[in-house]
Amino acid sequence: MENQAKDNIELLLDKGSDYLSTRIDLYKLKVVDTSSDVLSAVISKGIVFTVFAVFFLIANIGIALLLGELLGKLYFGFFIVAGFYLIAGIIIKTMQKKWLKEPLADKLIEKLLK
Repeated sequence: MENQAKDNIELLLDKGSDYLSTRIDLYKLKVVDTSSDVLSAVISKGIVFTVFAVFFLIANIGIALLLGELLGKLYFGFFIVAGFYLIAGIIIKTMQKKWLKEPLADKLIEKLLK
């Protein structure tokens, strides 16, 4: 009877150890899955952002040159474009929390808890 109890306890400990090991492996796999999902999203969005940034840079140079040509001095066009971005930057800075920080944090949390 005592041997059977020891065998049952050993069996229970073995099963518990296997269960714990399986749970740890499961958590590791979930972390890897979540990390790869977040990283791939960041990289793909970074590539898209870079392409659009180059497009906007070239378009802004073209607009500045066009405005400068229309106004008679090329540098006037660049000042106008720079002024536009100064105003846009001030507006974005004042609305940074509402427009950028909160939506990005929500998206990151959503990805991590997926």
